[in-house]
Amino acid sequence: DEYQWKGPFYFIQGADPQFGLMKAWAVGDTTNGDDEWGEEIKLAEQAVQAINKLNPKPKFFVLCGDLIHGMPGTQWRKDQEQDLKNVLKNTDQDIPLVFVSGNHDIGNTPTRETIDNYCKNWGDDYFSFWVGGVFFLVLNSQLYFDSSKCPELKQAQDVWLNEQLAVAEKHKCKHIIVFQHIPLFLRKPDEDHDYFNLEKSVRQEIMEKFHKAGIKAVFSGHYHRNAGGSYKGLEMVVSSAIGCQLGEDTHGLRVVAVTDEKIVHRYYSLNELNSQGIEKELLDMLATQN
Repeated sequence: DEYQWKGPFYFIQGADPQFGLMKAWAVGDTTNGDDEWGEEIKLAEQAVQAINKLNPKPKFFVLCGDLIHGMPGTQWRKDQEQDLKNVLKNTDQDIPLVFVSGNHDIGNTPTRETIDNYCKNWGDDYFSFWVGGVFFLVLNSQLYFDSSKCPELKQAQDVWLNEQLAVAEKHKCKHIIVFQHIPLFLRKPDEDHDYFNLEKSVRQEIMEKFHKAGIKAVFSGHYHRNAGGSYKGLEMVVSSAIGCQLGEDTHGLRVVAVTDEKIVHRYYSLNELNSQGIEKELLDMLATQN
């Protein structure tokens, strides 16, 4: 049923609730300073409230990684995960939650064990799903960042991705959209590699693959600031955090409208989305074509 295009819809993208980072950042100890996250709990609650109020309802709410700050094996991790689950279970039951793994969820250099633990807690680290004729792919970007401790898992994801892209082509989907934690790039496809993007040769290979497959957009987080650019018609959308801000942006969520021809999105602060909801222009876009 979901293979068929049924008209425009929208979803909500959030990133980096990262329970624990605000305190760790404030005290300048990002390794052990994450023993408080009351501020992040409030922000995540605000995000859930804003989403629950929206009318019409979004098709789903995707969280693009760094659910919590505590790295695998660290002291506060279990408590952070439990507190985030407690907040998220108040999301309207008609709005499915989609989770993407980030570097804090599975480690900068993931292992089979850290990925297994993530999967037990949050679901698969990569998978695909359909909504109304649109094909969505969730990827584990840590396998592109550093798969040195689990090369066979990176290989498995690569094989799976090729199969999925063949499926998408066969079904003649309306659009293909990708979610991953680490952006391919922040502003320019040929920018230098650093902590916040993927290594150049890896990036080039993925961008080319995505471009050939007709993928329209990649949505990510990780940067704790809004950014983005494009490569041969593939849009790279980098959304700032629900939690700790590292730039001038506000705690917020991105509203993404999917129409027959295009994907239109806007970043809203949590306050704005809570008090005013989605602007008329986007709502009109969703209504006119149905």
